[in-house]
Amino acid sequence: MPYIGEHMGFDVGWEFINAGSASMDIVATKQGWQTRTFARTNKVLDIFKKVRDYITATGLCIDGKMQSILFDANLQERKYTAQKRTEFLWQKNKVAYTQHNVSEYFDVPAGHLSVIDAFLAVRSQQLKAGKTLSVPIFDSRKRYELEVNILPETEILKAPWGEKVRCIIVNPRLKTAGIFTNKGKMKLWMTDDDRHIPIKMMAKIKFGRIFAHLTTYHMSPAMESKKNMPAKLPDQKP
Repeated sequence: MPYIGEHMGFDVGWEFINAGSASMDIVATKQGWQTRTFARTNKVLDIFKKVRDYITATGLCIDGKMQSILFDANLQERKYTAQKRTEFLWQKNKVAYTQHNVSEYFDVPAGHLSVIDAFLAVRSQQLKAGKTLSVPIFDSRKRYELEVNILPETEILKAPWGEKVRCIIVNPRLKTAGIFTNKGKMKLWMTDDDRHIPIKMMAKIKFGRIFAHLTTYHMSPAMESKKNMPAKLPDQKP
């Protein structure tokens, strides 16, 4: 996993209003990696819709291909609270989904990813203008193929380390809700290099648009010198 050691921080806004912040940290585990995300509204937005979402996604590589093994979501959004756990029982081609201490089991072939691991899988690919990727997803009781389109245009954006960087624009077609967003149309501006660092995100919601702008980025010094091969998508041949 080439992104172990990354820390990213984002400012999150609704249209032109600052709404809060989010962070993503990718750490090593004994078997593979874990991605930890936290999103929160600011004090002003807390009055209207307080959000405190903490999500962890754990995965490993099997024969060079990514495989999710656990996705935990602890959500607090105004009066709504939930603890959701998705266990990818890939050896049995099953997924166990638990909410409110009630578990359901779904037939899901090995190779399916959580939405966060799918994001890492897309980043690791060679993203060329006009290309379309398909990633097998299981999220919120739904199994589907996430279609990811790389748009033909690029854009120059300022990165948090002070440089202006060329960004490719990626359009994933989500069918389930994400942090701060409902399901639907989304765009990601990623650096046009091997790391594909997300500089900006835009998601259309029921009322307007949500934006996220990268404000901090750094790698653990121990990981900066390591070279990693890109992971293969689960449905791709070597």
